[in-house]
Amino acid sequence: MKNISWKLVAVLAVLVVAVVYVIPTMVPGTWPNKKINLGLDLQGGMHLVLEVQTEQAVENTIERIGQDLRSLMRSERIRHTGIDLSDRVSLTVTVNGQDQIEAYETLLDKEFPELRMASRTRDGDALTTVLDLPDEEVASIKRLAVDQALETIRNRVDQFGVSEPDIRNQGERRILIQLPGIKDTQRAKELIGRTALLEFKLLDESVSPSAAEGGNVPAGSELLYQVNEDPATKRTTKVPYVVRKRASLTGAYLTDARVKIDSQYNEPYVAISFDKKGARIFERVTGENVNKRLAIVLDNTVYSAPNIQEKISGGEAQITGSFTAEEARDLAIVLRAGALPAPVKVLEERTVGPSLGTDSIRKGLFSMVVGGVLVVIFMVVYYKGAGLIADMALALNILLIAAGLAGFGATLTLPGIAGIILTIGMAVDANVLIFERIREEMHLGKTPRSAVDAGYERASLTILDANVTTLIAALVLFQFGTGPVKGFAVTLSLGVLASLFTALILSRTIFELILNKRHVQTLSI
Repeated sequence: MKNISWKLVAVLAVLVVAVVYVIPTMVPGTWPNKKINLGLDLQGGMHLVLEVQTEQAVENTIERIGQDLRSLMRSERIRHTGIDLSDRVSLTVTVNGQDQIEAYETLLDKEFPELRMASRTRDGDALTTVLDLPDEEVASIKRLAVDQALETIRNRVDQFGVSEPDIRNQGERRILIQLPGIKDTQRAKELIGRTALLEFKLLDESVSPSAAEGGNVPAGSELLYQVNEDPATKRTTKVPYVVRKRASLTGAYLTDARVKIDSQYNEPYVAISFDKKGARIFERVTGENVNKRLAIVLDNTVYSAPNIQEKISGGEAQITGSFTAEEARDLAIVLRAGALPAPVKVLEERTVGPSLGTDSIRKGLFSMVVGGVLVVIFMVVYYKGAGLIADMALALNILLIAAGLAGFGATLTLPGIAGIILTIGMAVDANVLIFERIREEMHLGKTPRSAVDAGYERASLTILDANVTTLIAALVLFQFGTGPVKGFAVTLSLGVLASLFTALILSRTIFELILNKRHVQTLSI
């Protein structure tokens, strides 16, 4: 009796916890505020597979190193005949004179120990070196680019307000994004895929924009455009600007970006704030370039190029343009979330309508009910009273699966529903093994209590073997599968664990309670 009481307490505790976790799905907002999340195929929404252009991250690193090297050589008065970024992944530097060569090599050893000297060619007093990054460093940059892109996209989606998004790595360079329930898919795609590299660049006023458009772009400068759209006609015009390639300040120092309304023109703009270091750089740049123009560039597009009237302290600036409120909000989101380390390319895009999801839920639940009813009827007809115990265990089995989905924050998908239906059959399969063993023991003349004990003891090992092997397969599917496969693996794993509990513990506890409450001569089995 003491053994039975402990089993009963354990069973009741598990069932109470299961009910607690299932209630929030039925009544949203109740404690513990965890519910079953519906996947993209059930709720509708957008499915994206992005590929991070990791080669661009390596190129950006090499280009930044080249700019730093050029600046340091200028400050150390080391003369060179060119620092070329020819193949986008290496720097070619030519230095003349023995004293200059020694100073150059000392600078490399001190400031750029991470660079590899791919080749070193001496032609008289001229030294030409080709510098690149070691293979390990290139692999690290690519890996970090994917990780940073994943985190940045997750931050953007969170601020965009999508509930229950699924964002994770897929392979080495790909990112899988599922946004259930989203309506404006085009806006979401633009928000996610935007590089959002914010730069402040001084204008090069030594050449006119028209001359630059003709191909006369000075070294160290580049031609960028500001795109203006007429709100009435929706026509766009491009305004050319010649800006310095080297950014005076980047968005890496941003701490905040908020949408505000201009009181004079009643138009939205984005107010940005820098950290202490960014504020000092911004103050220095504006102080050294009074009466010059500073372009605000986002993803190689000029948003504005105001004239610097005076030194600006305090670390605050604003980005103006012909923004709608929605465009200003999206811009603030991507600036707050940070820039992507490299561009991303959309490899796959699917949109699932909510009506299709509703139809999938209806058909999935209908198939589950039909399968469940047929199993319940079969068990009652074939195993009589014992079949009722199996049916009770089956209902509690589904309750435990639902509680597991809610408790772990798992997502229920259409293949997941298929996994639950499969579990219904597997759950009674364990009972069938036990009941047949009990029948055999009773045919040998044993008492009901002895038959039940022997039936459970001799069938338990077989049941454990069958379910553990299934659980191993389900865990492998979960580990290496993606999307629908993983959704099937989740419900299958939960179903296997729940069926082991209901078959070996719950149903046996019910049998023992019945056998101990009264003197039973025969079993309805």
